[in-house]
Amino acid sequence: MHPIIFLPLFIGVLIFISACTAPKGSIVIRDNPNGTGLTMDFKDWSLKDRRELSLNKGDVLQIEVACESGEIDLVISGENGSEPYRGNSLKSILFTVTLSETDKYFIQITGKKATGKVTVIN
Repeated sequence: MHPIIFLPLFIGVLIFISACTAPKGSIVIRDNPNGTGLTMDFKDWSLKDRRELSLNKGDVLQIEVACESGEIDLVISGENGSEPYRGNSLKSILFTVTLSETDKYFIQITGKKATGKVTVIN
């Protein structure tokens, strides 16, 4: 087969195959209407997602993790470089994090075949 014909055909097949492999599981993220928190519900989910919250120095975040199965990693990081929390392979837990500066914070969750819920409330 001539390379000019084979190469586009090969690329087309690769694109088709990659489009057929959808990510596993599902996640639903609900932001509080007043912007003070969020809830992430997921089932058999294996990706990464994040949300942004504008928070002030001294704000206390209440975080509840309910892990039914799989692994959940959670990172809270500020746009200016602070990282008030990082947790890997979290199980069901309730804890608080006090913020040391006013910043835009990113709440990032990573799931590995995870089923459960993460709630963050200011």
